[in-house]
Amino acid sequence: MKFSEFYPGQIIEADPYAVSEAGIMEFARNYDPQWFHTDTDAAAQGRFGGLIASGWHTCSIAMRLIVDTALVGSESFASPGLDYVNWPAPVRPGDLLSLRAEVIGARRSSKSPELGILRWRWHLLNQENTEVLELEATSLFDLSDGNTA
Repeated sequence: MKFSEFYPGQIIEADPYAVSEAGIMEFARNYDPQWFHTDTDAAAQGRFGGLIASGWHTCSIAMRLIVDTALVGSESFASPGLDYVNWPAPVRPGDLLSLRAEVIGARRSSKSPELGILRWRWHLLNQENTEVLELEATSLFDLSDGNTA
């Protein structure tokens, strides 16, 4: 989507993503190698009663979904960060995650009119409609005449 296609109140939904045990373990081994992400036997005895995905893996899944659904082919070039990120429920092997993003605001920068600023809230839900991730992000878009995106 191009920056001009975003508007406040807009809801963007992505196709579901299937979470696998192998995917959870591979991500965790590389980036968050804690036992409850990498050891199925130990995780079964832990607080969550089984293997769970890293919160950072969950964020990465949401990022993949938003890129594929809304940012591919756009003028998006960076993000200055998140206002918050919450993981209200764990992600487990076999979960089917769906992304719902709500545009909070879309405007040109008053200081740099070639800069588009998109504020949006992402909700990642599992197959039971339980929220597993909520975050609020700002995305930046290059609206200069020379942009070839």
